[in-house]
Amino acid sequence: MPLRQVTTVKNLIGGKLVESKATNWFDLHNPASNEVIFKVPCSTTAEMKEAVDSCAESFKTWQHSTIMTRQSIMFNLVRLIRANMGELAKSITTEQGKTLADAEGDVLRGLQVVEHACNIPSLLMGETAQTIAQDMDAYSFRTPIGICSGICPFNFPAMIPLWMFPLAIACGNTFIMKPSERDPGAAMLLAKLAHEAGVPAGVLNVIHGGADAVNFILDEPRIKAVSFVGSDHVGHHIWERGTKNGKRVQSNMGAKNHGVIMADANRTATLNALVGAAFGAAGQRCMALSVVVFVGESRQWLPDLVTMAKSLKVNAGHIPGTDVGPMISPKARDRAFAIVEKSVQQGAKLLLDGRGVTVPGYEKGNWMGPTVITGVNTDMECYKEEIFGPVLVCVEVETLDEAIALVNKNQWGNGTAIFTASGAVARKYTAQIEAGNVGINVPIPVPLPFFSFTGNKRSILGDLNFYGKAGVQFYTQLKTVTSLWREGDATVLKAATVMPTMR
Repeated sequence: MPLRQVTTVKNLIGGKLVESKATNWFDLHNPASNEVIFKVPCSTTAEMKEAVDSCAESFKTWQHSTIMTRQSIMFNLVRLIRANMGELAKSITTEQGKTLADAEGDVLRGLQVVEHACNIPSLLMGETAQTIAQDMDAYSFRTPIGICSGICPFNFPAMIPLWMFPLAIACGNTFIMKPSERDPGAAMLLAKLAHEAGVPAGVLNVIHGGADAVNFILDEPRIKAVSFVGSDHVGHHIWERGTKNGKRVQSNMGAKNHGVIMADANRTATLNALVGAAFGAAGQRCMALSVVVFVGESRQWLPDLVTMAKSLKVNAGHIPGTDVGPMISPKARDRAFAIVEKSVQQGAKLLLDGRGVTVPGYEKGNWMGPTVITGVNTDMECYKEEIFGPVLVCVEVETLDEAIALVNKNQWGNGTAIFTASGAVARKYTAQIEAGNVGINVPIPVPLPFFSFTGNKRSILGDLNFYGKAGVQFYTQLKTVTSLWREGDATVLKAATVMPTMR
């Protein structure tokens, strides 16, 4: 029996759900069973243009809405997301495969960005200076930039959209959202909640599709900014084509996050952190700890690590007690299998092989259990590629300096973590490491929203990061006013043809 009757996903244009006239559709499969549960349209060009028309028309009034009005809407959205947490999590588990508890975490981390957007009156404050010259003052403030857009990945169906549209809208912009065609349900529900919260019709529009929809966003001249989270290949395309067309682009891409283990770290806490960060969400997180660097005697912890990984329960995400759900698709699973096999051929050793896992009742699911590879060097496939599966790559070095050099040599710089009982070691690591998000005894150091997500190196293209102060800067532009009000008769002034100076 199918999980549910197959239904079609709709566009959201001008505040209304619109049945697409698409001729091409994606089949959306439940990852645990591979049954088709939705059909997702490739929105037509006419539909996408209609969505942009709606944004453009709405921007005429929305940009002049008061900051207090927008703040009130954000408060409403927070309340509605909390009230619908269960429904959002169920949608994520059904379409993406992660466990219900992990899906709730997905929603919660996005909700925290909306909570921070409730502070929009303070976030948009400018600067003033009085009497910069005789009878002259200056002040600056932030203004919206127009129509913004978000191209979202499959791995965080709620969190990443919530990184994007609430802050953009709170800043006075209108927004076009393209969820992943693999799991758009949570984004559609969030858009529905946004309108219930008071977002006017046309301020937030949702389209669907693959490469054609992405390229439409990149080429449409009325869209001023593009936010993207996803793969390296797509991210580079979005950056190059978007910036060529004069758009602001923030493109978060690949990662190979290293966890450095010092022998003085708390053994149990560290191993728990590694297992959770490597295998949670089936390893399909851009901040997953996919490489562990054992320094010196900490290599003796490997057997315990494998034992803990073996104890994790692989099953469908809605089944209570599940630790590791399915991967998103057969293609993603098979790619992970192939990288593991290639690395074994290159001389790596499999301490734990998750490729033979099956789940009774869900034999057709995209299953891969926790996998641990040792004897790895930096030339092997499993180290060079972002596997995006439940695979932990183990590297051994003798000193902290070797560990720092190893991590810094890697092309990506999304995040890293060090586990130690030494403040001096942690401080040295933090100062010398080049990755943007650093955890000290924290395995997945995704910053809370009053900071910004600060991946760097090849993990991001663009000058401004997601959410926090950088996010506000991305979705706004500065306007500076120089004001002159003279007292008395100004008719004695003589025209000046030289560069004006101020004293």
